[in-house]
Amino acid sequence: MTYFLADSNKPIKTERNNCNGSQLVSVKNPHLDLMDEDILYHFSLGTKTHDLPAMFGDIKFVCVGGSPNRMKAFAQFMHKELGLEGDAKDMLDICAGTDRYSMFKVGPVLSISHGMGVPSISIMLHELIKLLHHAKCCDVTIIRIGTSGGLGIEPGSVVITDIAVDSFFKPQFEQVILDNVVVRSTELDQDLANELLKCSREIEDFPTLIGHTMCTDDFYEGQGRLDGALCSFSNEKKLEYLKRAYDAGVRNIEMESTVFAAMCRLCGLKAAVVCVTLLDRLEGDQITSSHEVLAEYQQRPQQLISMFIKKRLGLWNQTEPLDKELV
Repeated sequence: MTYFLADSNKPIKTERNNCNGSQLVSVKNPHLDLMDEDILYHFSLGTKTHDLPAMFGDIKFVCVGGSPNRMKAFAQFMHKELGLEGDAKDMLDICAGTDRYSMFKVGPVLSISHGMGVPSISIMLHELIKLLHHAKCCDVTIIRIGTSGGLGIEPGSVVITDIAVDSFFKPQFEQVILDNVVVRSTELDQDLANELLKCSREIEDFPTLIGHTMCTDDFYEGQGRLDGALCSFSNEKKLEYLKRAYDAGVRNIEMESTVFAAMCRLCGLKAAVVCVTLLDRLEGDQITSSHEVLAEYQQRPQQLISMFIKKRLGLWNQTEPLDKELV
């Protein structure tokens, strides 16, 4: 598939359904081969109702994040960054037939919302991975971009996750299947993390580091906050726990990374988690920065991933200034 840039004859070339021995997106479910039709219910898509290879077969990059509005803004930003033809404001939500998730396609880039927490992103990932499999996509890189609470680092810092850990600082995700607990590894692709870190070094005033990300089941009690409707621990206990997390290598806290890492690893997807920190949890619980400051922070992961994608596609020009204004 070839996409032509606006005001240029330079094309973006991607191969649709022609992997030539490259890494196809795999599923680990023998029952799917026995199904006459696979309905991706929460996407409002299906193998009989839609030509998935024609629609998605050229996808090389998938970016996922919690908010539908943020992922739409990212898709519009990528449309501008890739210089594609047409008006980004006319971009349609592929999942408009459902109110669960939003999905936008920009050339070889897919931008999808996943909601908040492990259950929501887990449902989305099951259907996303099946979608990429049915579409016969290959050599796909998937990146979660989002926000988080930092630990011992300045607000606005971007954390690239090397390993996602649970609330006990263990690098694992526990999935309850029937009445069994299955433990899965949460290690992410280290080469991809290092490549992203290298990209970040080319952006001025862009504090970035690689570290562990702790994934919790909750925003309040599960993350040791004192400001929820319920709280049964002291400030001293909270700080003791967070300092132990820091000593274990944790540099930020969010609510999706363990299942994201585990599922992508099992299905052979090269994956990364890139989250900006909105505050230092060792200094407080509430997010008090201004709307303008928070908006700028939230753009940082998107700017980094834009540079990464453009470099992968051979479109990055070191002399061009980084566009820090998302549409």
